[in-house]
Amino acid sequence: MRAEMEKRVSELETEYREGQRMLAELEAKQADLQQTVLRISGALQVLNELLAAENAPENGGAEPAPAAAARQEVPA
Repeated sequence: MRAEMEKRVSELETEYREGQRMLAELEAKQADLQQTVLRISGALQVLNELLAAENAPENGGAEPAPAAAARQEVPA
């Protein structure tokens, strides 16, 4: 019985280490993806502002729509 429990402890420790490794990989991927989404969000904002600035003279100097309205917010 003791040998079986020791074997199971060893198996669970191996599974635990593998789970920790996988979790670390996923957290790194999540951080990378958050940075990518942030860069895309910034690029969208700049492009929307440039488009709004180009359209402003055509609209008789009317106030352009906020750039944030044209993009979706991504929760952190």
